[in-house]
Amino acid sequence: MCIPPMCDNPEDVRKYFREASEIFEDMKTWGLPKERLNPFMLSMGMSGDYEVAIEEGSTIVRVGSSIFGPRRVR
Repeated sequence: MCIPPMCDNPEDVRKYFREASEIFEDMKTWGLPKERLNPFMLSMGMSGDYEVAIEEGSTIVRVGSSIFGPRRVR
């Protein structure tokens, strides 16, 4: 799972997603058991940057605030 720093412009997080994707691809060569690494699931991106995350290889995105609205600050 990759959660980059918060930014106003989704393009500003592309470098983090790209690096996470490269690390993920490298990890596939390590021979880890499936319990440690599912080679088909890369979770990165949230409501504000999911399009960039998908472009960089994400297969799972978290879009809770798009569905439920912003979190209430307590």
